[in-house]
This record gives sequence, structure tokens and C-alpha cells, in this order.
Amino acid sequence: MSTSAVPDPRRWRALAALCSSLVVVTIDNTVLNTALPALADALHASTADLQWINNSYTLVFAAMLITAGGLGTRIGQRRSLTVGLAVFALASAVAALSDSAAQLIALRAVMGLAAAFVMPATLSVIVTLFDERERPKAIAVWSATAGLGIVIGPIAGGLLLEHYSWSSVFWINVPLVGAALAAALLLIPALPGRRTGRLDVPGLLLSALGLAALVDMIIQGPERGWLSTTSLAEAAAAVVLLGIFVRWELTTPQPMIDLRMFAIRSVSLAGAVLAVTFFALFGLLFVYTQYLQLVHGYSPFKAGLGALPFALAMAATSATSAVTTARFGTRNAVTGGLTLMALGLAGLSLTEVDTPYARLCVAMAVVGAGMGLVMAPASATAMTAIPREKAPMVSAFNGVARELGGVLGIAVVGTVVSAGYRDRLRTALPGVPAPADADLPSAHAVAAHLPTGPAARLVEAADQAFTTAMHAGTWTCAGIALAGALAAYLLNRPATPAPAPASDEALV
Repeated sequence: MSTSAVPDPRRWRALAALCSSLVVVTIDNTVLNTALPALADALHASTADLQWINNSYTLVFAAMLITAGGLGTRIGQRRSLTVGLAVFALASAVAALSDSAAQLIALRAVMGLAAAFVMPATLSVIVTLFDERERPKAIAVWSATAGLGIVIGPIAGGLLLEHYSWSSVFWINVPLVGAALAAALLLIPALPGRRTGRLDVPGLLLSALGLAALVDMIIQGPERGWLSTTSLAEAAAAVVLLGIFVRWELTTPQPMIDLRMFAIRSVSLAGAVLAVTFFALFGLLFVYTQYLQLVHGYSPFKAGLGALPFALAMAATSATSAVTTARFGTRNAVTGGLTLMALGLAGLSLTEVDTPYARLCVAMAVVGAGMGLVMAPASATAMTAIPREKAPMVSAFNGVARELGGVLGIAVVGTVVSAGYRDRLRTALPGVPAPADADLPSAHAVAAHLPTGPAARLVEAADQAFTTAMHAGTWTCAGIALAGALAAYLLNRPATPAPAPASDEALV
């Protein structure tokens, strides 16, 4: 099987356009984290409104990735990319003018839909433009961009909010997307779609509805309760819908996606590795930004900069991952990267209320370096194991794995930290006034209306309770990363003497 492409003289400039497109949509996964207090004040948004403003983007993004990947295959990847970018920019501009939480929730959902068309298109275009020799380097750059966009989000949001209103986090998308769209039209060649047979409408609907139920259950589980009637109903709906989707795709003569390619070990294991990686990353960022802003008292911008060591280390190891993989092999690179992430997360579990910033930087840099070693090899090994025309599907599958891992990381780590915080604060301060025992922001808000002495005692106890609870959260992330490292090593044993087919190649 050959996956080589005719070299295009514009391919490296096209890669810059693709990465610019990717960074815009990945930034929006996290850019609102620092803007939520301003949104609550400006739009009179409740806590539930803020959750939906933040989560509607992720929910639709993850739920529509497979559907968007299937449609992108039919209409052509450049068209999928440019249409997605145009809709994203338009929705961002209208979102900046929102005057109610409901409007903003709806427009964030539209932005998530547009982003679902952009992400799989970027990686599948890379597979088409670059031959087997250059493809690992191109995917390494793409992977670094994907991770950096997520970490840059809080930094960019904090910087904008230092000088402008909440709407600036949406207005900034318009010129960024405009530049990316112009570059895509100029530098990316027109890539024809494959309009073979009828559109698989049942497959599109089943995958979108099943993933929507699954993602919403994960996002809302900590708030509703994992065993609540709604959570259990959504879990059952997800199992049924996705089960029917699998059966339909395996039996229909014209499927939207060839599910048999996920029987290839390198494809399925790459998705699992990416899910584990983003579980640890999103779970960490969820508690780390709160720790910096509330326990250390950093401004949103300074708290965002707290992730800069992570971003720099990740960029360094991602950029050189092709060389690392060639030297040590994909199996060792992925295993080593996840192990490094686990070590950095274990270091963060030793954090105290007054831990110096320099120590936090070292631990975050270790986590970032580990993630940089994982991202590109995991993505590349999946893309090289399948025919080039199936690249959009594998890219969409990997995107779903990343998003599901991320939202599950936030949900699980958030639940662990929330439960630990409540138990420790109630033990330290029996009879603590509500809602200070709900979460750390509420404790600081309650303390602001108390006399100096009680306020100081409440803040001190709440900060200590959160920091101690954060240890359990970071240990959870470290354990998941270490389990992923063990799985990547054990499930990728060297091939047996009988040569395996090229399409069923392991991550070795």
C-alpha cells in the first residue's frame, strides 16, 4: 500500500496555513476559562449558564467530528476547511454582540460545529500533500500546534481581559480566521471529494446523536450525579445509538466510515493514547488554573502564563519528535512520553499553598515535554497505517478521542477535587457557611462579605482544602498517564517472526 503524494512546492507554506486554522479552533476549547467571571457579570449568567457557554462548544465539536469528517470526504478537504473557517468567523462575530447567555450558548454551539469541519480536514490535507519521508515532520508540527492552541487559550484570554471586555475573546477570532482563510485559499490546492454512492444519512445521524449523548453525560455527570436518572438514561442512549451505528456501518453497502480499519492495532491504540494524554492535560489545567488564580492570587493573564513552561517544553519535544521516533522507535517514544507526563504530574501532587512559582514551572515543563513526545508519533502512526483516502475518517476519530479524553478528564478530576475539597473544609471548619463548602470560588466570595478575622480563617482553610484535594486530582491524572504508558508498551510488543501485513502494523 502506498500513501505517497506528489510533492507540491507550496506544501510547507500550506502547512503554516493549516496550523493557523487549527490553532484558532483549539484555542476556543480553553479561551473562555478566564472570561467566565466577566461573562457572569455582563450577561447576568447563572452557574448553569456559564457551564453551557463553556461546554456547548466542546459538546457539538466532539459530537459532530465523525459526521463532519464523512461530509468532508465527499465535498473535498479544502472546501470543508474553508467553509468551516468562514462559519467559525461569522459565528464568533455574532457571539461578540450577544446580549444574553442563551444567545451565546447557541452561537458557541455553531462555532463547535464549524470547528468539527476544520480539525479533521487539516490533518487529512497534510497526509495528501506530504510524502512518506516528510509526513512525520509535518505531523509533528501539526501536533505541536494542536496542543499549544489548548494551552495558549487561557494566556490569550487573560491578556485580552486585562485591557478589553469579554467580547474581545470572540472578536479576536475574526482577523485570525480571516488570515487563515486567505492563506488556505491561496496555498492549499483544491482536493477533490469522493462522491461515491448516496450520502449515509442514518450513519451521520446515529454517530452525531450517540456522541452527543455520551459527551453530555460526561460533562454533566459531576453536577447531576453519575448515577442520576438523567445520566444513566444518556449513557444507555449513547450505548444503544452507537451500537446501532456500528452495526449499520458494518452492514450497509455504502457506509459513511469503514469501521474495519479500526481493527488495525495502530489505529485503535493511537486513539486510546491520545484520549489518555488529553484526559491528563485537561484534568490538570482544570485545577491548576484555579490554584494559580485563587490560592496564589494571580490575575487571569498571570495565571495563563503559568502554563507557558508547559507550552514551551511541548513545542520543543514535538518539533523534534520525528527525530526522537526515528532514533528510539514509536513504541518507546510514546511510552517514554506518557511516563514523563506521569512524573511531572506526580511532582505537581506535592504542591502546597505557598509552593514557589519556579517549582511549578519545572513540573509543568516535564508534563509538557512528555506530551510533546506522545502527540506526533501517535497521530502519525495511525495516519500511515491506512489508505490516504481514509485519512479524514482516522483524523476525525482521533479528534473524537482527544475531545472525549479531555471532557472525561475535567469531569473525573473535577469530581475528585470537589469531593476532597468539601470533606477537608468541613473537617477544618465545622459549620462552614454555605455555599463556601461548595467550591473554592464560592469560599472566596463568601469571605469577601465577612469580618476580617473570620474571612482570613475561611480563606486559609479553603485554600488549604483545595490544595490538598488537588493532590488527589493530579495523582489521578498521573495514574491514568502511567496506565497509558504501560498499555502502550505491553500492547506494542515487537512483531512475531511471521511478518504482519503493512496495513496492520503495530506501533513499533
